[in-house]
Amino acid sequence: MHSRPIAIAPPAPASLGLRPAAGVESSAMSWCLGGVDKTLARDYDPLYFALQSLSVSSVTDLHQALAEIHSIRDHLARDAEFRGYGPATLAATGGLALLAAAMQAHWVKNPEREISVYLAIWIATAAVSLTIISIETVTRARRVHSGLAMEMILSALAQFLPAVVAGLMLTVVLVRGAAQNLWMLPGLWQVLFSMGVFASSRFLPRPMFAVGVWYLAAGLTCLALGVGERSFSPWAMGVPFGIGQLLVAALLQFGHREAYDEP
Repeated sequence: MHSRPIAIAPPAPASLGLRPAAGVESSAMSWCLGGVDKTLARDYDPLYFALQSLSVSSVTDLHQALAEIHSIRDHLARDAEFRGYGPATLAATGGLALLAAAMQAHWVKNPEREISVYLAIWIATAAVSLTIISIETVTRARRVHSGLAMEMILSALAQFLPAVVAGLMLTVVLVRGAAQNLWMLPGLWQVLFSMGVFASSRFLPRPMFAVGVWYLAAGLTCLALGVGERSFSPWAMGVPFGIGQLLVAALLQFGHREAYDEP
C-alpha cells in the first residue's frame, strides 16, 4: 500500500480570530505587483534602452573628444616655435660662466689637485643658471603661449633634460670610479650640452643649429688638446659657455623679433 501525503492547510486568519484591516491586504498585493510590473515594464521599454544607450554613447564620445583635443594640443606644441627662453636671461648665464672662470683663476691655483673645489664652482654655476632660466621660461611661456604654455614647456623640457641628466650622471661615474679620467669632464660637458642644443633647435630659430656646432667643436677641442694641467683651465669652460650663451641670446633676440617684439 502506498500512503498518500496529507496536505495540511494553514489555518485561515479568520479561524484564528484575526481579520486584516480593510484594504491592507489588497493594497500590499497591489503595491508588490505594481513594483514588479513597473520594473518589468522599464526593463522591456524600448525608450528606456534608447536613453541608456544614448547616455553611454555620450560619455564615450566625450572621452574621445577630450583625447583628440589633448592630442591636437600636443601636436601643436611639438611643431610650434618655442618663445619661452628669454634672451636677457641667457645672456646673463653667459656672463655668469665668465665670472665663474675668473673666480677659478683667482682662487683655484691648482685645480687638478683641488678637483672638489673645481667641481663645486662649475656645478654651482650650472645650478644657478638652470634655476634662473627655468623661472624665466615658465613666466615667459605663460605670457607668450597662453593656453599652450604647459605643453610647450614640457616639450622643451623633454628635448633638453636628457642632456642635463646625462652630464650629471657622467660626472658622478667619473668622480667615483674613474678619477684618472676627470680631465675629460670639460669637453664631455660641452659635447653633451651640444646634444641638448641640437635636440632643441627644431623648435627654435633655425640658426640655433650653429650654436650646437659651436659647443660640439669646443668640446672636441677640449678633449683633443686639454690633456694634463690645461684640461682644468678656467677658460676651457668659461669661454665656450660664455660665448655660446651670448650667441643663443642674440639669436633669440633677433630671430623672434619679426613675430614677437619683446626682450
